[in-house]
Amino acid sequence: MPRLHFGDWVEDAVDWLQSHLTWLFDFIQTVLGGMYDGVDAVLGGGEPLLMAGILAVIACWLRGLLPGVLAFVGMALIDSLGLWDDAMDTLSLVLVAAVITIVIAVPVGIWAARSSRVSSAIRPVLDVMQTMPAFIYLIPGVMFFGVGTTPGLLATVIFAMPPGVRMTELGIRQVDGELIEAADAFGTSPRSTLTRVQLPLALPTIMAGVNQVIMLALSMVVIGGMAGAGGLGEQVYSAITQLKVGLAAESGVAVVVLAMYLDRMTGALNERVSPLGRRAAAKLAATRGGFSFAHYKPAGVVAVVGVVALALVAGGMNLSGSDDSATAGKSTNVGQGKKINIGYIPWDEGTASTFLWKELLEQRGYETDVKQLDPGPLYSGVARGDIDFQTDSWLPTTHKAYWDKYKSQLDDMGSWYGPTSLELTVPSYVKGIDSLADLKGQGKKFDGKIIGIEASAGMMGTLNKKVLKEYGLDGEYKVVSSSTSTMLAQLERSIKKKEPVVVTLWSPHWAYGKYDLKKLKDPKGAWGKGENLHTVAHKGFAKKDPTVAKWLKDFKLTEKQLTSLENDIKAAGEGHEQDGVRTWLKKNPGLVDQLAPVPGGGAQKQGKDAGKTVNMGYFPWDEAIATSYLWQNILEDRGYKPNLKQLDPGPLYTSLAQGQMDVQLDSWLPQTHKQYVDKYKDQLSDIGSWYGPTSLELTVPSYVKGIDSLADLKGQGKKFNGKIIGIEASAGMMGTLNKKVLKAYGLEGEYKVVSSSTSSMLAELNRSIKKKEPVVVTLWSPHWAYGKYDLKKLKDPKGAWGKGERIHIVGKKDFASDFPEFTKWLKNFKMTDKQLASLEVEIQKGGAGNEKASARKWLDSQPGLEDKLAPVS
Repeated sequence: MPRLHFGDWVEDAVDWLQSHLTWLFDFIQTVLGGMYDGVDAVLGGGEPLLMAGILAVIACWLRGLLPGVLAFVGMALIDSLGLWDDAMDTLSLVLVAAVITIVIAVPVGIWAARSSRVSSAIRPVLDVMQTMPAFIYLIPGVMFFGVGTTPGLLATVIFAMPPGVRMTELGIRQVDGELIEAADAFGTSPRSTLTRVQLPLALPTIMAGVNQVIMLALSMVVIGGMAGAGGLGEQVYSAITQLKVGLAAESGVAVVVLAMYLDRMTGALNERVSPLGRRAAAKLAATRGGFSFAHYKPAGVVAVVGVVALALVAGGMNLSGSDDSATAGKSTNVGQGKKINIGYIPWDEGTASTFLWKELLEQRGYETDVKQLDPGPLYSGVARGDIDFQTDSWLPTTHKAYWDKYKSQLDDMGSWYGPTSLELTVPSYVKGIDSLADLKGQGKKFDGKIIGIEASAGMMGTLNKKVLKEYGLDGEYKVVSSSTSTMLAQLERSIKKKEPVVVTLWSPHWAYGKYDLKKLKDPKGAWGKGENLHTVAHKGFAKKDPTVAKWLKDFKLTEKQLTSLENDIKAAGEGHEQDGVRTWLKKNPGLVDQLAPVPGGGAQKQGKDAGKTVNMGYFPWDEAIATSYLWQNILEDRGYKPNLKQLDPGPLYTSLAQGQMDVQLDSWLPQTHKQYVDKYKDQLSDIGSWYGPTSLELTVPSYVKGIDSLADLKGQGKKFNGKIIGIEASAGMMGTLNKKVLKAYGLEGEYKVVSSSTSSMLAELNRSIKKKEPVVVTLWSPHWAYGKYDLKKLKDPKGAWGKGERIHIVGKKDFASDFPEFTKWLKNFKMTDKQLASLEVEIQKGGAGNEKASARKWLDSQPGLEDKLAPVS
């Protein structure tokens, strides 16, 4: 028979779908993600015991007082195991998946019950859905949607669908035909027959199907942990891959508690919604003896009141107990709550470095989400951008296949450890086996087995394809794929029994410190050269967060540091990796600042006047926006509390004079803002100039020929529609233009100065340039527009604009005495053309509303500047 390349066809189909239906997958991910986030916010938002109380009240309403008490005990047990958040994540996944499944399954089941053709058509489809190995559903989910909740939800919906459809169809088909005939005889419509006869009588069977849907959903959600779906599934998967018996038992108990609760509640729901169920419940209640109080069920109104009361208490506790930690340590709050997703393979150095960066990032104000994944889903997740980075990429050999596949979507942040080595290893008591060549002919001694790790690991491919062949070991030895934890467990068991064993291992590894082992020499160099451990991020991560990217690029650990970190994590125990990291960091003082230095080189230092509130005003000129937000960042780093407020020049100078504002950084003197300074000079203080000289000018695009000077404008009014596009009418340069410049060059009457705003003037300039239309605008130097457009400054041979100005800092009268430290910083404040232009450009790129973040990004890219601008002894 010829080879049927069915797998290739599937691969081609998947590639086509990925290329042409990305918009659909994004839409599905948005919808499903939004549903999950909404449910999870409700279930995980309250205090655990209060939420347990709400679930207990529901159990009491459905089954009785004793089941309600047991439900509360079970939920309290989950909380005591420290798995509450994971359990609520899992419950959210189950509920969302179950609702979607039921909404689809019940109508399809009704359709199949009413049409034999439909029933015949969907039966093989349901057979495939029900018998296909559950793990397979995760593969297309990860390929189309990346790692996370969406592939887990979709796989769960597909896996749980068949019983919902089958039981709905079965329930309707089992309704006595004579009842249907009677309904028809009385003239009942088919729809009414369905809703009033068939569905009520079929409801017990349908509810049994709903129960099975929920149970299967729960089982599949746990499997979904392999694709990063989170919740208890992730804990179970972690326990399996790392052979953590304790964590497996705890997470398993939590799954059992949830399963029992959902099973009992859905079963009891049948009694509430089904007439037959209510009749059976009434008969059972009549036969109960003296302990009937244990089965007391509150009325629906009482249950609703109880649930609402507990929910209000939980909500009130959340509001009153709001965490102030977001503002604590603000000087090191670089991330300001930004979320970073980190993935890792459960190898020791991967676990250690990942939880190290989790702790470092959280100390720097980031929110982190860590997911354990196998190499395939991990690299796919990073390539898609679902995972921001992972720190355990063995290159150029072990992870070569993944790097080659996704390299166009990945960025190599550099190597943080190396060179490593891959090897086969035996205990030292195994005599006569010192080299890979010595293994030949000794297969019986090791039962013909080499104990390997994950089949997806690159070193397993190298072992099978190169090492065994090079030393003539293929056929004599079988490489047993398992997991790193299983391999280590087998190594420990064999050592305890003094049995020969050969395992795959690598250096560095803590096992070499714990056991007396021999690395088998590789005289033929079949393993290849030693590798390096790289940090790999998704394409564009450095632009998304340049600070973290720089930290990762500079990240290095010595062998001593890495092994001691691994040992502290192992000593902390399963589930407490971050505690182990904290213990290790305490033993290495100063390492946090070395690995994740706060941008600016000294931003974590507090100023002498830390805690003081500074009210800063600005009007919307580019250099004012740029410097105001720059100083807002610096002051926050120094422990001050800056408040920024945008005002027009008139109100701003008035508020400075009245002491309502403390300082503003954009006073153009001696001309532009002369009228305000003259009016309030006794109530203001000039702190000094930080930039100059500036210039005011009229400007035209370079394509406007023959207009090079202000004098050239005379007689050319029609070319410009008799307009000069100005800025705010309150700006001093507008007065100078109208009262001096136009008169000096005889332009009054021919030109009208259109007052608008800086942004409107720039918009008109941009519009005119796109259309290649003549335009003349007011502008000044420095300004980012000269870098963006090809413009001509019109010469002023008569000097009507006056001499160039300087940009001053002006404060309220008592500013120096109220803020002596800040005053000293401002007096020494200077910016070059290049610095100011690049800061303004960065803010322009960031867009409106992101000025502070853009200024922070620029400041982070100027190492040492913050200490220079705001030195703290």
